[in-house]
Amino acid sequence: MKTSNIIYSLALAAAGLFSACQKDYLNITPTDRVLGSAVLADSSLFEDYVINRYLSIRMQDKEGEGTNPGFGRGFEYGLWSSVTDESIYNNDDNTWVIQQGQMAPENTGIAGTIWGRSYRSIRECNYAINNIDSVEMSADLRKRLMAELRFIRAFRYHDLIRNYGGVVMMGNKEYSLNNDLTDPALFKRATIKESMDYAVAELTAAAADLPTANGDKWKAGRATQGAALALKARLQLYAASPLYNAGTWTAAAAAAKVVMDLSKYSLAADYSQLFLKSDNNEIIFARQYAVGARHVCLEISNGANGYGGWAGNTPLQNMVDAYEMKNGKPITDATSGYNPQKPYENRDARFYATILYNGAPYRGSTIQTFSPGGKDGKDGPSNWNSTKTGYYLRKFMDDNNPIDNPWDVAGLQPWIYLRYAEVLLNYAEAQNEAAGPDASVYSAVNQIRQRSSVNQPALAPGLSKDQMRDAIRRERQVELAFEEHRFYDVRRWKIANVTENTPAYGVDVSINGGVYTYTRKTALPNKSFSDKNYWLPIPRAEILASNNKLEQNAGY
Repeated sequence: MKTSNIIYSLALAAAGLFSACQKDYLNITPTDRVLGSAVLADSSLFEDYVINRYLSIRMQDKEGEGTNPGFGRGFEYGLWSSVTDESIYNNDDNTWVIQQGQMAPENTGIAGTIWGRSYRSIRECNYAINNIDSVEMSADLRKRLMAELRFIRAFRYHDLIRNYGGVVMMGNKEYSLNNDLTDPALFKRATIKESMDYAVAELTAAAADLPTANGDKWKAGRATQGAALALKARLQLYAASPLYNAGTWTAAAAAAKVVMDLSKYSLAADYSQLFLKSDNNEIIFARQYAVGARHVCLEISNGANGYGGWAGNTPLQNMVDAYEMKNGKPITDATSGYNPQKPYENRDARFYATILYNGAPYRGSTIQTFSPGGKDGKDGPSNWNSTKTGYYLRKFMDDNNPIDNPWDVAGLQPWIYLRYAEVLLNYAEAQNEAAGPDASVYSAVNQIRQRSSVNQPALAPGLSKDQMRDAIRRERQVELAFEEHRFYDVRRWKIANVTENTPAYGVDVSINGGVYTYTRKTALPNKSFSDKNYWLPIPRAEILASNNKLEQNAGY
């Protein structure tokens, strides 16, 4: 990193006063960063550089404020659930353009930074990979840091592939403005299979040199062997799926089984606490926040208006309807016991841990979305922050954190990227597709359904392959709700033309004489999906920066 030339307006105005006696006053060594030469001269600083790649670029919200640091999204404001059929973001936050099928290269909503931030991170990893041999450190540390860099780089490729399909492969190159931007090879996109094979190979290599555990300091916050293998299993599941058609279900099942056979991970007993605490064996890889760091403000972002919250990512009726009854039957089954005028009684325990509904107990009171007079509905305070769907998000919310003025409150909470329940579901899906619903498929799904805090009935015996497929897809929808899987699942299964063209439903709750009436409504009009939306458009700015050499996804 070279010394920056920083120009101040006052300095320009006074240039004549100083030019005779201070020729280099514009050459200032910045104090807000560490020079590249220092990083390469100190193994501790180099390790810090690698650790910082887990944080990488801060996502930017529509007002330019830094939010959602780290891989993927997560924390604060619009979650990925609000660009699919799980929720809508109550006040848009650049999400409606995606749900309403209006996304274009010039208007990519909250998805606009994925391409640029991913390639910047890949370049940062390549810089470290290309220079690591010049840094004095032990052989063991060098091996670990190299493996971490390959993991981070592969994670970025995984994010690019699942959003755009075949991508530009960088190898170990560090491109800059000094490169010949007229060279079409610089912007040539690989096939989906080539892209997948590269990322999978990188994760295989990284897993061989990563530690099996990080110890108490980092827990699941840095890459481990299990994290690399779990991400590899996810990629191979994607590769075998209809949208990608670049792998086999047998390979995907085998990759997930490798993680299961590590015998290192297990399901947390308490489903609701899993997302609040980092010290459990279900978390394989997560975004960690340090003790004393700023609280992540999930509660005010998503809380009910009667409690001072902003509503945020409000669950859809579509998502609510996916939860079974406690007896294991879907609400569409006439024998399930479902009562549409008492719709929240006797549901899957994960429903209560995930969604706040009219009458739900919350922070010493109850949620009141009814009209007239409900404190969490349109008759409550700050009614512009009242839910448009009739629901609020419960998952990820810690009642020990304040809703009012939370920004200066220290908080420690993981955002989970990889957990063991996903591995089990990945295995069950792949094995069912490869060999049918054998005992191992039942075992994987039933472990999740029957964790002690959930205790849903085991799947019915004798399911056909197609019936098991449907059961696994429902289980993924419920178990992994709001964890940013659904957007990719419905696309890789090629069912988004159905799920994303189904209206975004909510519920109106009215009260009369103490009796509630629940009426389904459309919460967001004009929800729409077309075939081109199976992939994101590459932002127009990126196309122009390539001198139009970069191939846009079809339909955009």
